[in-house]
Amino acid sequence: MIRIEDLSLPPRLLPVNLTVNKGEILHILGPNGSGKSTLLSLLSGLEEGEGNIWIDGKRIAEFDNQHLAKVRGYLSQQGKPPFAIGVHQYLSLCLNAVTVTDSTIIDRVVKTLCDTLEINDKLSRNTEQLSGGEWQRVRLAGVCLQIWPELNPEAKVLILDEPASALDIAQQDVLYRLIKTVSDLGITIVMANHDLNKSLNEADRVVIMKSGHIIKQGLANKVMVPEVIRDVFGVEMRRHVVEGKSILL
Repeated sequence: MIRIEDLSLPPRLLPVNLTVNKGEILHILGPNGSGKSTLLSLLSGLEEGEGNIWIDGKRIAEFDNQHLAKVRGYLSQQGKPPFAIGVHQYLSLCLNAVTVTDSTIIDRVVKTLCDTLEINDKLSRNTEQLSGGEWQRVRLAGVCLQIWPELNPEAKVLILDEPASALDIAQQDVLYRLIKTVSDLGITIVMANHDLNKSLNEADRVVIMKSGHIIKQGLANKVMVPEVIRDVFGVEMRRHVVEGKSILL
């Protein structure tokens, strides 16, 4: 589905190679400055570097902006727009890439996402009236509308840069359930994350980065071992099993 070959943007990202399968949830981990956001920005096609990226067998360097918007959704790290815009209008703009025109289907998907993310009561507000967590949930709804297969059959990939930022514990649980739902629809998820325990239990595979390099990649329970965590993050942690789930403490 996604193939990355010798991708780099020195000095922020040194040559990396990576393959991600259809419908897979891949978490990218690493300390600040390790190259996670740079890798995601390059994968989104909004920044250019050296090397090649293929999505579904096509080089993204050959995509025009319209095709790119249909193939992938990208949620960058949080930042409010430079001007106030109504939440309902913002979500409407996120539908520009969709190909379905049946308003009944569109309305149903919009309602489902707004219900899931609990933002129905925010639709009449503008972005300046939202808290950080409310705005993040609106952004999540918008990017999911862009790549929801029922609305956009061309969608392949959802790229998320630290999507749990600004969300409280309950909202984070909603986020990870939504990510699982999207992956079950056949959309590949590539996301940067800081919560090691969420990655250990929610990711199909993980990539661990440091200083622009990929240090380890593979199944979460095989890669996220105490010695790797110590070498990359500089902290001592042990693996435990609590109520059937592995946790790092």
